[in-house]
This record gives sequence, structure tokens and C-alpha cells, in this order.
Amino acid sequence: MTSVLLLQTADPGAPDLRADFLSAGFTICGQGDCAHLVREALRAQPDVVVCWAPQASEELLKAVATLQHEQSIPLVVFTRDNDVALMERALAVGVHAWVVQGYGAHRLRPLLALARAREAQLRQLNEKVAELEARLEERKLVDKAKGILMRARHLSEDEAFRLLRTASMHGNRKVGQVSQQVIAAARVGEAMNRAGQQRMLSQRLVKLYALACSRTDGQAAALLMRETVARVEENLKSLESELSPQTFGDLLQAGRAAWAELRQGLEAAPRASELTRLDALAEAVMNNADALVLALEASGVATPVGVVNTAGRQRMLSQRLAKLALLRAASQEPAPLVAAMDATSTAFEQGLRALEEAPLSTPEIRAILQEGRAAWQALCATLPEAGQSAGRMRLAAASEDLLGIFDRLTEAYQHSVEVLVG
Repeated sequence: MTSVLLLQTADPGAPDLRADFLSAGFTICGQGDCAHLVREALRAQPDVVVCWAPQASEELLKAVATLQHEQSIPLVVFTRDNDVALMERALAVGVHAWVVQGYGAHRLRPLLALARAREAQLRQLNEKVAELEARLEERKLVDKAKGILMRARHLSEDEAFRLLRTASMHGNRKVGQVSQQVIAAARVGEAMNRAGQQRMLSQRLVKLYALACSRTDGQAAALLMRETVARVEENLKSLESELSPQTFGDLLQAGRAAWAELRQGLEAAPRASELTRLDALAEAVMNNADALVLALEASGVATPVGVVNTAGRQRMLSQRLAKLALLRAASQEPAPLVAAMDATSTAFEQGLRALEEAPLSTPEIRAILQEGRAAWQALCATLPEAGQSAGRMRLAAASEDLLGIFDRLTEAYQHSVEVLVG
């Protein structure tokens, strides 16, 4: 038997709804006031909700909309209000039978059957619409993921789709889910690359500032400093526009504040007396950027994205080592700087070995790693010469070469199929 929830507003002229519905063969699972529509309907879970509302209110329509949003239930309203606009709003929010001055015990069964049929029809229609919207959204995701793979790996559209489909079958996932993975991994990989660049650029700026202070190729150092400052600003703007303020806002704000202090110090003419202070400000920029990289790496998008961090960190270590060598050559107390150089060299060697042993590899990546190994040895060979003008120039050139190689390597990892597809 069909269960009915009867709700009424106060009306001395109302019929005996309970008796009429029982006589018509329905089960009454609850009675109450229309003001408690949502609560009573969700509690009773009836087959049909019936409201007696001689003058239907806006509050009732809002309650109907809330109920139908939570759970689709056939709903009949008996009213004396013949306002057509009100009727249209009622049907729009989820009333399935709006009966104006048409109550009759003999009409209850066909009216409730009508309400149930309309509710089922609308529910099926909504399900079809939702399915079509899901398919359209999946198509958008697939197209976007294909575009990412086509640009990153220079694939044709057909090759990119075959790659998505193959990953879908191997991972027992829908193509749309794999596409979401590609899009998320590309976004996180790009953000990790840019945040990792901020670590490196902070060290590079101090290196260039030290070269300018020593008047070693000062014009070139000044030009590279301007380019580096512009690159930091570009990265900050990109990270602030692409990353969620709710998730990463505190880290982005801290990075922006630390960079503002360093940039202000870089605007004056280079002075050796400012090196120590600027280096401390650069360390703050580097630490903030490192915190952002670690947060991105822990985002759970794809484990292979971590290799982007490892490759990107090598860029920072190359610039840090060159910076420390220049500071040591000008320092009256070189011992702490020598210890920092040793720690930086060890960290670089460990990172390089980790990348060389990583299962994620391609012929392109292996070739770049070989270049990186040779360039690293070349940089190490220039470190003892940092106290001489010609040696400083060789150190600067070697550190820039190494930086360029690991920039390419980081992008190669960022765009690798294994990272993108997960």
C-alpha cells in the first residue's frame, strides 16, 4: 500500500484528510504541520507527501525546494490560491500536483498516481540530463588532457588518446578519470617547477650580487640580475593565480613578503657590506619556496611528481654552491662557509645519484643526466678559483651551464608521460 505523509496548515474548513485517505486505501505514516515539511518528510520517508495549504506561502515553496534537493519525493498540494505565477513557481521547485480548489475524496487515488508518475518521469529526465552533463564534462577533460600530452610529448591527437585509453585499461579506470589525473599532475608539476625555481633564483641572485660586488663581469651580472628578478615576479604571479588560496594562500603570502624584502635590498647599487644581509633574506625566500614545494609534493596527485622536486632542487644546489664559493673567497671567517659548501656538494651528489637510479627514465632524460654529471664536475673544478677574477668568471659560467641543464631536466620530468599519467 502507498504510504502518505499528511501535512496541514490551520484551516477550520479543512476536510477530514486522514479518514478520506484511509478510505481510499492509503497508509498514513505521519501527520503534521506544513511548516515542518522537510523534517517530517525526511523522518517518515513516505511514498507521497500531501500538503493542505489553502493560502500557500513562499516559505512553503522554499521548503519544497529544500526537500527535493535533499531527496526526490512525490508531492501533492491542495490549495485555494489560484495565482498562476505561484503555481508556476511551485511546479518549478518540485510540486508534482498543484490542485486548486479541486479536493475530492474520489480524486485522491488518480491525483496521487499522477504525482508519483510525474516524479518518476522528472527523476528519469534529471538522471539523463546528469548523465549527458557527465559525458560532456568527461569529453572536456579528455580533450584538455589530450592537449597537455600533445604539447608535452609532441604527440598527435590520436596518439594522445591511445595513451589515455591504454592507461585507462591498465589502471582499470575510466578515460575521464585518467584525464583528470593528467590535468592535475600537469598543474601540480608546473607549480612545483615554478616554486622550485624560486628556491634556485634566490641563490642565483646572491651569486650574481657577489659577482657584481667583486666587479667580475659586472655588466653581465647586472643584466642577469634584472632577468632573474623578472623571473621571480612571473613565477609568483603564476603561482598566485593557479593555486588554491584556501590550500596554499598562507605559503604564497609568506613567499611574497619574503621576496619583497629581498627585492628592496637588491635595488641599491651592489655593496660588499650588504652581502650577508641579502644572503639571509635570500635564505628566507628559499625556505618559503621549499615549504610550498613540499606542500605540493604532498598533495597526493601522483607519486611520480616528486621527481620534479628532486630535479628542480639540483638547480638550487648548483647556484647555492657557487654562491657559497664566492662568499667564502671574500670572508674573513671561511670555516662555516666551507662546511656549508661540503653539505651542499653532498646533497647535490645524493640528488644526482637518486635521479640516475630512478626507474622513471627516457633516452632524453638519460642524455640530460649525462650532461649534468659532466657539468657538475666542471663546476666543482672551478670552486678553488673563486678568489681570482678569471676563476670567478669560470665559476659563474659553469654554474649557469649546470643550471640550464637541470632546467631542461626538470621540464623533461614535468612533461614525462609517467608523471602526467601517473
